[in-house]
Amino acid sequence: MKKLMNPSALLAVGAMAFGVMLSAQAPGGGGGRGGGRGRGPAGPALSVTSDAFPDGGVIPMHNAGVGDNKSPAFEFHWSMGTTPAEAPADLKSYVVILHDIENAGRGKTTTDTLHWSAFNIPGDAKGLPEGSLPAGSVNGPGIRGGPQGAYFGPGAGPGPYHHYVFEFYALDTTLDLSGTPTRDDLMKAMDGHVVGKAAYVGRFHRE
Repeated sequence: MKKLMNPSALLAVGAMAFGVMLSAQAPGGGGGRGGGRGRGPAGPALSVTSDAFPDGGVIPMHNAGVGDNKSPAFEFHWSMGTTPAEAPADLKSYVVILHDIENAGRGKTTTDTLHWSAFNIPGDAKGLPEGSLPAGSVNGPGIRGGPQGAYFGPGAGPGPYHHYVFEFYALDTTLDLSGTPTRDDLMKAMDGHVVGKAAYVGRFHRE
């Protein structure tokens, strides 16, 4: 014959279950700030626009490495949801990276082709002008490397379109990269300093 739980124990178990139910139904129940997400509210988000070509569209020969080779103009935007917002207070600089994600690296590696990069773009810049960089910016690793004006645009031959991704990083620091830094050097230097990121994609092939 089963031994029945005494009335006091039954009341205690019931009260415990009721408390758990109330906790689960309470706003933000489940622990921590932000509805149980374990973090505070997100900051403003970075996005970019360009009049050179639509996001996901075909990159014109004007901006191609096999054409006029002019870097596209971009505008930077910050928002909270759909509402325009100020940039983060700790924003110090931007980085731009252009890579061809269809091209595999040499030696059967997974690394794609880095066409161009630039860093230490001033944090108060509102975007990138066509064919140049804001004062103080530094060209980084890429096909051309080295001196100012080192943009090298798309150059995929006839065949399937290649997808070229312009990645923009907003940082809470400027980068101390001297000499001829590699792509890995650039990425490692940014790690732990990213306060915003955006991407803009274009397609290109020669007819």
